[in-house]
This record gives sequence, structure tokens and C-alpha cells, in this order.
Amino acid sequence: MTIEVRSSQICRVCGLSGAKVAEALGVCCRCLRRRPDEALPPAMAVHGRIRSRLALPADPPRDPAGVSCRLCVHTCRMAKNAVGYCGLRRTPGPARDHVGAGRGKLSWYHDPLPTNCVADWVCAGGTGTGYPDYAHCRGAERGYRNLAVFFHGCSFNCLYCQNWDHKQRAAEPEIRSARELAAAVDRRTSCICFFGGDPSPQLPFSIRAARIARANTNSRILRFCWETNGSMHPGLLDRIMDLAIDSGGGVKFDLKTWDENLHKALTGVTNRRTLANFRRAGRRIPERPVPPPLIASTLLVPGYVDVEEIHQLARFIAGINPAIPYALLAFHPQFAMAGHSLPTRAYAHACRQAAYQAGLETVRIGNRHLLIS
Repeated sequence: MTIEVRSSQICRVCGLSGAKVAEALGVCCRCLRRRPDEALPPAMAVHGRIRSRLALPADPPRDPAGVSCRLCVHTCRMAKNAVGYCGLRRTPGPARDHVGAGRGKLSWYHDPLPTNCVADWVCAGGTGTGYPDYAHCRGAERGYRNLAVFFHGCSFNCLYCQNWDHKQRAAEPEIRSARELAAAVDRRTSCICFFGGDPSPQLPFSIRAARIARANTNSRILRFCWETNGSMHPGLLDRIMDLAIDSGGGVKFDLKTWDENLHKALTGVTNRRTLANFRRAGRRIPERPVPPPLIASTLLVPGYVDVEEIHQLARFIAGINPAIPYALLAFHPQFAMAGHSLPTRAYAHACRQAAYQAGLETVRIGNRHLLIS
């Protein structure tokens, strides 16, 4: 299922036409960078229309008398029983679907290792890095499992979201407890990965569940990882970094773009908090450099996330620590950008070369099967 937002493949600002202009956006990358006053408003209007169709607020609520939520960059203020930008309830009251540290909207499953995790090429479960303290063997932990935890709701509104149905599932009444999730850890579970949607709006839940699971398993290997857009409150970032570093896990940041206006056009949200949090997390690397506690990834969206974006992002990452692993992931058309083009091999390899030239030591192209000639 897709949500189509039809417009022309012609940039309404400069007139550029062709596959480099997404139908959903109707504006090109160049204009978003250089003429944001003209290019950004129509792009943001697209986000508003999509969110309206999904019964989500177009902008973070700002009710002067509302209850404040500080879990992520939006700092929503919601009236009683209102829904935040993420689609999850945050106000007290009689509603039964409130989420918090002990209650969440999520689902989970066991995934045999090695898996297709963004970090499996550098993590303990996929490579044995950190053996014997954080891995069961010197190579991939075959025979063990990852508990993959999918959170409903998200603090971003990515037009190309691969799992966009989480936006609808955030409105469903089913609630799971932190103890239920921790009880899903069995003897063959060697790691828990929190993703989604995004964990940011439900980080207190993931932290409590991780601590319960740790207490239940005593001293045996159980790594905790988070895959996130990085928009959480910095204090919550510190807490998940504590758990990741102590357990041999890691925090994987999805860095969408470097340019803020381009980021807003693609996700509906600023990237300032994400970049500041990434830098903050990078300061923790010396505490336990192996396995890498911080990993970055970027989706290669043709026409928007170009070589210039990758070079700027890679230079930013390298300035923090050149050893941070960086995965460039091939884009697959989904959600409002279902009609957009696939990335080419030449484009992906040029982006990887740009990342190396910017100073990074470890760069990988992921989802290679999606690349076209």
C-alpha cells in the first residue's frame, strides 16, 4: 500500500525536469539548498497533506495550557487526550492507550543471527567483534538470535519511509508491557535491537525493558542496540549510550541529510538535534571502542541525497572520529515516493568514494541488490 501525492516531475521553482525531481515534492535538491524560501513551503505542504490523511497533526501541537512532552526535538504541548506529532498519546487521563516507561505500542520477533541489521557488518553478533566479553564466538553468532523490537510511531515524517504503516499502528489500542518484552528473551537471545518507526518517542520504555532483561539474564551476554533518527532528548541519549556501551551493543544513527532545508523537505523535521546528538554520542567512543558503540547510515535517495550531501556528512562524522562505521544504503521507492527512481551503481560508488575522501576509514554500500546499472 502506498500514499501517492501526485505532482509534476518538474521543479516548480527553477523548471528542472526529469527523474531527479520527486513527484511527491515537486521541487529539486538545488532549489531546496539555494532557494529555500521558495522551495521549502510547497514541500512542507506535502507533509501536511499526508499527515492529515493519516489523522496526525501537521505540526507539533503547541497548546499553551497543554501537557509538555520533552522526549524528542518537538517538545509538544498537548491538550487533554491529544496526540503528539509522533502519533502517540502523552497526556494523562482516562484513555487506555497511553504509553510510558512501563507501557508501549510495539511488536517484536526473533531474528536468527547474522541478520540484516544496519550494523551487522561491524557488530559483535555479525562478526564476533569483542569476543569473549561481548560475543559468544570469534565469527558470526550462528545459532543465536536477535530480539527485534519494532516501535510504532515516529518523530519524523519521511516521505520514503520503508515501514510507514507504523503511523497507523500507533493509533491502535493494543499496549504491551516492558516486562512482557523482557520475558521474550530466551537462552539463545544474544542481543536486542530497538527500531521502528523510531524508538525516540518511547525510549523510556526501551530503557526499562532493557534493564529488566539484564536483571533476568544475570551476567550472560545480552547486547542492547538502538536504530534511530537521533531526535531524542540528549539526556535519554546518554542513558541508552550507557546501556549500549556496557553491554557491547551500539546506537545506530540514520543521518538523512546534511543540509537542513533538504532534511525538512524529506522528513518534515529539522536535523539540528540529530547532528548535535550524534556529536554528543561520539564523545563516548573512547569508553569502549570495540565493538563500535556508534554507527552511522544514510539512505541514498537519487536526486536529493547526492555526492555533495554524503561528502558533507562524512566530513562531519570524520571530524568526530574517523573510525565511526558508515553505511550507505540503497533507496527503495516507498510511501509518498513510491514512483521515484532507484539508485545506480555508479552513484553509490561515487558516494562511497566521497565518504573516504572526507576522511572516514570504514564505509560500506548496503542493499546492493537494489542498485541498477
